[in-house]
Amino acid sequence: MVKMGVAHFSGSYSPVPSDTMYSSTLLSKSSIKTSPVFTLNNQVFQTHIPKPLNNNFHSSQPLTLKSLKVRAMDTQEGVPSMPSFDFHGIDQKLVDRMVYDSLVWSSLHGLVVGDKSVQASINLILMLDYRIVQGQRSGKVPGVGMVHAPFALLPMPFPETHWKQACEVAPIFNELVDRVSLDAKFLQDSLSRTKKVDAFTSRLLDIHSKMLDINKKEEIRLGLHRSDYMLDEQTKSLLQIEMNTISSSFAGLSSLVSDLHRSLLDNYGKLLNLDSKRVPGNTAASQFADALAKAWTEYNNPRSTVMVVAQADERNMYDQHWLSSLLKERYPFHVNVPVEEKWIVEGFVPQLYDTHNITSIRKTLAEIDAEGELQADGSLMVDGQAISVIYFRAGYTPTDYPSESEWRARLLLEQSSAVKCPSISYHLVGTKKIQQELAKPNVLERFLDNKEDIAKLRKCFAGLWSLDNSDIVNKAIERPELFVMKPQREGGGNNIYGNDVREALKALQKEGTEEDAAYILMQRIFPTVFSTFLLRDGICHKDDAISELGIYGAYLRNKERVIINEQCGYLMRTKVSSSDEGGVAAGFAVLDSLYLT
Repeated sequence: MVKMGVAHFSGSYSPVPSDTMYSSTLLSKSSIKTSPVFTLNNQVFQTHIPKPLNNNFHSSQPLTLKSLKVRAMDTQEGVPSMPSFDFHGIDQKLVDRMVYDSLVWSSLHGLVVGDKSVQASINLILMLDYRIVQGQRSGKVPGVGMVHAPFALLPMPFPETHWKQACEVAPIFNELVDRVSLDAKFLQDSLSRTKKVDAFTSRLLDIHSKMLDINKKEEIRLGLHRSDYMLDEQTKSLLQIEMNTISSSFAGLSSLVSDLHRSLLDNYGKLLNLDSKRVPGNTAASQFADALAKAWTEYNNPRSTVMVVAQADERNMYDQHWLSSLLKERYPFHVNVPVEEKWIVEGFVPQLYDTHNITSIRKTLAEIDAEGELQADGSLMVDGQAISVIYFRAGYTPTDYPSESEWRARLLLEQSSAVKCPSISYHLVGTKKIQQELAKPNVLERFLDNKEDIAKLRKCFAGLWSLDNSDIVNKAIERPELFVMKPQREGGGNNIYGNDVREALKALQKEGTEEDAAYILMQRIFPTVFSTFLLRDGICHKDDAISELGIYGAYLRNKERVIINEQCGYLMRTKVSSSDEGGVAAGFAVLDSLYLT
């Protein structure tokens, strides 16, 4: 949630060690100059950023001049190319000041994550009622072992036309996910071959089948999605990488990064010749919280709570706690209310705040198995508390199910009447195979009626192919640098690139089994490479980088009544261009924001 100018980020947050264990062959810099033109007919935190040897600012290139400008790159057939910041003209002392201010801002405003080194190696001793409690770690106790989230010092330039395009299609994708989720036959048929060779997908499909057998209806359906895109440099097309329907992370922290960049440009914008108003506001956290609150309201049990399903050692816990905080605490209305003079005279301050006043709890799947109980009426109790909304921030990767206990918990949650975000059917819609099936000719027409909406979605589709397509497999073996091989996994670190694509495809051909059903092939997108400053562990490093834009969407429906269908904020992730993978939590990328051009 990238590479040497060519890349894909990899979806939802996952802290598991396997995220960083996949090898890949990097393309040379020269190879990025010949991006292919595809016929779209079927259409936390281990660092991988090179660190300096000390804590002083390091740059691989000297910075000598004293101004920063946005320059437009070449155009193609009247389509504006990605602009770029000219970092060769920025003064070293100015960078140092901005780095210091940004780190202070991050600490004061909660732009933080758990420190992996603390979680891995430090045992804190807490005095509690004269007893010594050992073994508390950053992933267990809030406020212990925090470090600033990795972020870019300045926002990434991005064409406003493509920004608007991504925002415009978000509600259409929301509706598509909902409609596909209701077509059980399509889901089961599309994933039938994958089920035979992918044990994880098979278990998810088994739960889906059980819900069909008992005729389980999800009358209240809540989706908090994120659609990820890259801007292809050669075609100037905004192409979708994937649609995340479970654990769409960083809504909390990405909102803060936008605020950070606007704050920096308010202070230093004149020196940099940049306008803070060109950084779009990001209300992802408040809108996600509002969607969860509205789902709670629809469930109509004022004594109930929202349950966050979390991983056991969650270093990205603060991103999640932002949503829980917004659910509970009051927040300002986003309206302009004139302040009457009499209020000032009388010393009256209008209470321009609202409050959801909804409590939330955090539970692992193992804890849910031990403490959860399904009532006769289908309602769910966990540790004695009634649950109205289940918000999954775990359960999307096989490592979240180390035993049968976790699978029992997932089945229990699906059987309950609580609102699931996502339900098992929404979860399956987000698989790579379903994405590939939806890109086939005439498939979107099965779910959507509006031809203009269908055209807008297809415009975003990159090339996507099943491995039972021998022609495309042979092309990928011949030119593996033009493809990405993707398994049915979320969380980062799972994709196959470069020569590894050729070797993997040859191995599958030699085996002659149905193992190829566990993968899809995708067109490799070649985004613009630009220079930027990346901050991690208090160290600022200048490097060539590429970015990926994620657009959040919220969808809430109660039977036939659509309550919410909207675009709600964004996630920008930036990483060094020499890296294939791109997860922030997995240590490949940093959080960023947009500078509209």
